[in-house]
Amino acid sequence: MATDLRLRESDEIQGDIVAGFKKDNVTLLFLKFEDAARARDWLRVLAPQIATTRQVADFNEAFSRARRTSGGDDPSSLRATWLGVSLTYEGLRVLSATDPFEQAPPPGSGLEAFKEGSAKRAGALGDTGDNSPENWLFGNGRTQPVHAVLTIASDTEQDLAAAVTAQREAAAEATILIIFQQNAKTLLGSRRGKEHFGFKDGISEPGIRFFDRPDPADQEQVEGHPGTRIVPAGEFVVGEEPAPGSFTDFPAWARNGSFQVVRRLAQDVPGWWSQVSVKLKELKQAKAVPDTATAEWLAARLVGRWRSGAPVCKHQDRDVPNDPKASSDNDFDYRDDLEGLVTPLFSHLRKTSPRAGLQAPDPGRPPLDAKDLDGRRIMRRGAPYGHPFDPAAEGPGGPDDPRGLLFVCYQADIARQFEFIQADWIDQPDFPPGRNPQPGKDPVIQEADDVDFESRGPDGAVRHTPLSFQQFVQTQGSVYAFAPSVSTLKALADGRLTGQAQSRQGGGSTPKPGRAYPADEFVAVPDQWRKSGQSQFWACHGDRYRKIAVADGPAHTDRTVEADGLLSSQDCLRGIGRIDCVLPMPDLRNPAGKSWYWVFHTTGGRQQYRAVSVTCGSTHTGALERPDRDLTAWGSLGGVDRVDCFLPVPDQQRVGGKSWYWVFHTTGGRQRYRLVSVADGAAHTDVCERSDRELSQWGSLNGIAAVGCFLPVPDQQRVGGKSEYWVFHGENYRRISVSDGSGHPDRLVTGDRACSAWTSLS
Repeated sequence: MATDLRLRESDEIQGDIVAGFKKDNVTLLFLKFEDAARARDWLRVLAPQIATTRQVADFNEAFSRARRTSGGDDPSSLRATWLGVSLTYEGLRVLSATDPFEQAPPPGSGLEAFKEGSAKRAGALGDTGDNSPENWLFGNGRTQPVHAVLTIASDTEQDLAAAVTAQREAAAEATILIIFQQNAKTLLGSRRGKEHFGFKDGISEPGIRFFDRPDPADQEQVEGHPGTRIVPAGEFVVGEEPAPGSFTDFPAWARNGSFQVVRRLAQDVPGWWSQVSVKLKELKQAKAVPDTATAEWLAARLVGRWRSGAPVCKHQDRDVPNDPKASSDNDFDYRDDLEGLVTPLFSHLRKTSPRAGLQAPDPGRPPLDAKDLDGRRIMRRGAPYGHPFDPAAEGPGGPDDPRGLLFVCYQADIARQFEFIQADWIDQPDFPPGRNPQPGKDPVIQEADDVDFESRGPDGAVRHTPLSFQQFVQTQGSVYAFAPSVSTLKALADGRLTGQAQSRQGGGSTPKPGRAYPADEFVAVPDQWRKSGQSQFWACHGDRYRKIAVADGPAHTDRTVEADGLLSSQDCLRGIGRIDCVLPMPDLRNPAGKSWYWVFHTTGGRQQYRAVSVTCGSTHTGALERPDRDLTAWGSLGGVDRVDCFLPVPDQQRVGGKSWYWVFHTTGGRQRYRLVSVADGAAHTDVCERSDRELSQWGSLNGIAAVGCFLPVPDQQRVGGKSEYWVFHGENYRRISVSDGSGHPDRLVTGDRACSAWTSLS
């Protein structure tokens, strides 16, 4: 079977997220929008310039091939300059003229972290004292706000300088302020690939499912990189399937994007190394280390690797700088060192990624497997800034010259990934948990007055030596942002999030005219089905709806009947910010002039449903018949995270007292479908008739990642044993048919067209 590497072909995902720019020269511009309209114009020009995963992956592969051919030298003929852009919560608000969240983000979620921003959450991450936001150069939440972060990366300094100049001019023309410019650059010579303390960086990055080729002998590892786990893509790209238990209820605009954390971390290199020497003396006085131990020996244990990158657990006595295999070795864990006698429990490597070697809370249980921590991984894309330390230098390179790490990482959930690692692992003395004494904080980047250095005495017993470390890494700026898909960037350039019109009139009671696509759901007006040669529907989109009509006949001409109204203007829909889907009750369509519906919607990160009714007649008055209930009340929907849409099985409606439906649902970040039935009667008993199947089982839906909703072609229902539907997915739609009878064969009638072809939706 061919390996699925579809993410490598993505023209939607920005290139730095999963492929990685991997350039020697980087500049980040932190921007503030002064004029929303001009900022949208700026984004409209910028969006086609944003590097995609396909572009970056193809270049990186060609670069690697050329480098292997040349014996390890960088090919001078291959060079590129890449652009990426991310937006803060406030930046999204400015561009879309609305709150990006229809409901308040769930408490404790990454969406809440993104909305609040890093300055507000600094205290919980240990950013206090000298590290507190009041001392930050950007993102402090008090002076100029950051609306966007523009990343410019290039192979050469000259190309970078030209690109930065061009982007600064474009920003000035759009009256966009540059709040701060952060330059970063790969260190040269023997320091190449290392951070300023002198240690090789970026060795332990995870592989990504559907992007990295798996090893034929072990599908959980990257081919050619033993020990590098392949992590579910949904941990980094919203909308892909994540690790079990990870958050999946993201807004539609987040699909194919990733949340970004940017931090400027200043490093006091002479101070840190001086401290290492002092602590080495303390350990020698306590007889806790060999007499032959050096500052390099102790520093390697604080980090978990030697300067070359060789892991301490495999090279306990000395570094092996001339062994290229050891310098990129990722094939190890800590199962044989649970006490931390070789690689200390407080080492930076174990604090940030415990691998297989983290003991379970229950005594006697084996260590957790590395895959149990997949939901805590991040994708780092940082680079050093400033000149390397030179004790003899009086200018650049001197002790007071600014230097440090430009830390950048991507993840789907800032709270569960970056913040958890920072607050619950790095800054937590009691991690790994259940130890006495506690291991202490990470002494490489934190102030740690509680470190427990474990060693084995002459009698073989474990000894504990307390150490106290000052902090020589200072947070000088931080921003939480979101790197949208290319489609979302283009929508934002039009003042929208995805397809729906976003802006509101001053009073909020009457929406401005806008586009009604992507549509969330179409609901047939109960007494207007094929009347006078046309059928009417309510087209729900975002927090509003409009009434449209579709005529019978080959052209199926459509028109707008009533302009947009807010969902909240209907008493039966009060409290709903957006409708996920609607299912008419099969035996309650127009009895006594009233039709009943189940309305599914998401509130507080959890999907619920309510029962409403709509009367026939000119007013179509709606009433709330039963308040919200949890999705768990539907036995047929067990294990479903969110129902996206229902499609009636055309020849199985009210047959034998029940009606059958295909239920398309998103669970674990991926859309699937199952078959359910709903019985007539007061209880409307529902049953799961067939378990989940992949969307690929529908030939007519080939190429669709997720169906948004179905709209029946009014005059093509049960005609010649077939029923036809328009299938809406994102900003496109297609037409399919489903046959009656066993297997219900489906086929594509008309391929994808843009939703803008619908007059009533534009």
